Amino acid sequence: MKLGNAIAEILKREGIGILCAYPLNHIIECAAAADIRPVIVRQERTGLHMADGISRVTSGKTIGVFCMQNGPG
Repeated sequence: MKLGNAIAEILKREGIGILCAYPLNHIIECAAAADIRPVIVRQERTGLHMADGISRVTSGKTIGVFCMQNGPG
């Protein structure tokens, strides 16, 4: 099992249904294959706010998750 698939499996076991993501991260593809819905954003901060909103709206029962590309930016 590759690392991206292992991360997606852990997220699925934790009950994550939505992955907020900024493009160009291999975890997005792995999460989609594990039936986790990726929501692609155009700015990193938008994705962070969405993940924060998921946690707040569910009173912490669901963890908001965000992934992005590596490197500067």
